[in-house]
Amino acid sequence: METETVKKIYLVGIGGIAMGTLATMLRESGYEVAGSDQNLYPPMSTHLQDLGIPLFEGFSPENPQRSAPDLFVMGNVIRRDNPEAQFVMSQAKPCLSMPQAISRFFLEGRKSIVVAGTHGKSTTSSLLAWVLERGGKDPRAFIGAFVKDWGRSYRLGSGEYMVVEGDEYDTAFFDKGPKFLHYQPHIGIIGSIEFDHADIFADLEAVLKAFRNFVRIIPENGYLILNGDDPNCVLLASECKGKVITYGSSHRADWRISNVGFHPGEVSFHLRNPVTQREETFRSKLPGRHNGWNIAAVIAAATLAGMSLKSIQEAVLAFNGVKRRQDVLGEFGGVLVMDDFAHHPTAVHETLLALKLFHPLRRLIAAFEPRSNSSRRNVFQQLYSGAFSAADLICIKQPPAMDSIPGEERLDAGRLVEDIRKRGKDGRFFQTTDELLGFLLESARSGDLIVCMSNGSFDGLTKKLAEALPGREIK
Repeated sequence: METETVKKIYLVGIGGIAMGTLATMLRESGYEVAGSDQNLYPPMSTHLQDLGIPLFEGFSPENPQRSAPDLFVMGNVIRRDNPEAQFVMSQAKPCLSMPQAISRFFLEGRKSIVVAGTHGKSTTSSLLAWVLERGGKDPRAFIGAFVKDWGRSYRLGSGEYMVVEGDEYDTAFFDKGPKFLHYQPHIGIIGSIEFDHADIFADLEAVLKAFRNFVRIIPENGYLILNGDDPNCVLLASECKGKVITYGSSHRADWRISNVGFHPGEVSFHLRNPVTQREETFRSKLPGRHNGWNIAAVIAAATLAGMSLKSIQEAVLAFNGVKRRQDVLGEFGGVLVMDDFAHHPTAVHETLLALKLFHPLRRLIAAFEPRSNSSRRNVFQQLYSGAFSAADLICIKQPPAMDSIPGEERLDAGRLVEDIRKRGKDGRFFQTTDELLGFLLESARSGDLIVCMSNGSFDGLTKKLAEALPGREIK
């Protein structure tokens, strides 16, 4: 299929962050774009509507027929028995997965920098693309979150690099391999590897196999940037044909982090430059130890692209972050409200610890909705009980759509709260978001920080808090 012959493109499952980002990139590149999904919600739904992209609510064979596309793109949430998938498969017209479309339409002639790992992909890839942009490299970028400084999740630059957030999740119902295998990495970054996505990976070894396959496609003239403090990342070094560069606090790390300092509103650390053997001091407005490691990965990649440490530091300090990653909505009636995507136990723990260090005088209230395929399973039952240790008050909502999880595999949210209480923490359980909202409005007092954590919409909890808190009497 020649891309030059394609004028109209239809995306089945357009509402997710990845597919929605692809849709906007295609639209801005001059293609006619339409698509369908169910349960469309902001910010992606409003973003697509603002661009004038026709959206069909729900799935029906009539939807793509109205658009008469030259090409279909299938989202990975779409099952083979979906009525539009059935229609697409009955047509003679070509169909690509989302990663195939990224590769086909946007990677040609560019050096791909693929940011992978269990945690920190969106923040690291966003920051790297921002740093390269500020350094005059004019990169393209495909990110799994909205970058605040751009107001969108992509960039269509004309420079030699494209930054891609690379996911290990499967590609489509017709391609069960990881998405990141389609992104032709010239530079690969892996920040962490843990067991996740229990719905598609049987165990940690299956996850490691996916990352091994990713590392093996980096060419001899390419680079692999690894977190040297993560033993699972270190295991991959010998699999790479290209040059391996490490970062972390380990004495073996090429970019060595030390003297991490936490200050209200800022984090600082020393970083040894492997070229000059000198220690440089870096500062950041991004909370948490984990973001220091993300920044070190960005520094390693940006220097390979020819940027100076001085220009990288200036860009890091100018970065305003990513939506839904420690995303401050505002202070309402003296209560700071934050939205966050954290759902894996490690991400929950690191996020809350970062916020406690960043806002030491505030009572930290964590509202958590287990919503991902893994978090709704009991594979993390014990790990979650210790993940909230930095919070002062922990509110756990009953996970949604538990009927789709086999009974013996389900997370027991009520028992999780009991286990949290056994650790001496104030844990509360709520059946519905409305019950949780009511409790937060009753309990919040001036000086609190409420962080709402979910990889879904959380039924609009953060927005509802922002609207209701100013009108309530805060204790």
